[in-house]
Amino acid sequence: MTQLRLSVLDLVPVRSDQTSADAVAASLALARTADATGYHRYWIAEHHNMPAVAATNPPVLIGLVAGATRRLRVGSGGVMLPNHAPLVVAEQFALLEAAFPGRIDLGVGRAPGTDPLTSYALRHGAGGVPDDAVARFPQYIEELEAMMAPEGVGVSLHGRTQALRATPAARSVPQLWLLGSSDYAARLAAERGLPYVFAHHFSGEGTAEALALYRSGFQPSEHLAEPRTFLTVNAVVADTEEEARRLALPQLLTMLALRTGQPLAAGRLVEEAEKVELSEGQRDIVERMARRWIIGDAAGARRRLGELAERFGVEEIMVNPVAGAFVGTEPDVAPARERTLELLAAAA
Repeated sequence: MTQLRLSVLDLVPVRSDQTSADAVAASLALARTADATGYHRYWIAEHHNMPAVAATNPPVLIGLVAGATRRLRVGSGGVMLPNHAPLVVAEQFALLEAAFPGRIDLGVGRAPGTDPLTSYALRHGAGGVPDDAVARFPQYIEELEAMMAPEGVGVSLHGRTQALRATPAARSVPQLWLLGSSDYAARLAAERGLPYVFAHHFSGEGTAEALALYRSGFQPSEHLAEPRTFLTVNAVVADTEEEARRLALPQLLTMLALRTGQPLAAGRLVEEAEKVELSEGQRDIVERMARRWIIGDAAGARRRLGELAERFGVEEIMVNPVAGAFVGTEPDVAPARERTLELLAAAA
């Protein structure tokens, strides 16, 4: 366990007492805590049109986080590539790598990360409808790699070929990762010799099978000689297990709403969440989710992380600190999320 590398996944959650500006400020404070306590990476997810998530634009947030920290690798976990023209993504991340050389990760996935209407709005005029973009995902990956390379790629149009580069004079490129919650990305990452991450934090199911597919089918490439992966988990760590369970409840209720098709809202404060009455079936869903999360005190949480690392054969775990906040917390900070990172780092 002492050799286990820790990283952070951030969705920039929005609580009922926060504005978007508050949520961003709280995430920047969280990133500075991760930087100061020895975390390795800090990845921003992409979600759209959700009341409880402000991570709508990973490249913008990555620039803010990288500028506010000194040593963290900062990246996307991930950019949902069907939402965007590949050249736009290549340009954004080539510039981020130029500004913060050796610190930028580009994690990409093929899920929309939103509802169908918002997905259409994102892709309108950007080179195709969402279904077409999903089908062309392998092609888009190839284009991303080529356009971010210093030499760029030759493109022919109307009988004329010219170079297309994401930035004029690149000296390094972001590290490209494939992300997924099914075996599709595992197979594609293995075929292309790219690093891969399975979304274990989302459901906790299918992880072992996806990692086995990736590892068994891996083909060495110029990027990577052997498979590289890590695990993602939701985590709430506090001074006592009882406090951790209280702090986990708001996010558990948000995930319950998502899983059962209920209307979504900004994240509740702890005291608001504790007033919600659940049916027996809803309680069962919440309890099953909680068992897959890391919820407890520092010693117990760190022990469980070590067990997960051994079970799945990884040397790095990315924690999504999903602790809520109590009534009266200043809106521009998330102290329980910061405390989760501090306690895990101190227990190393």
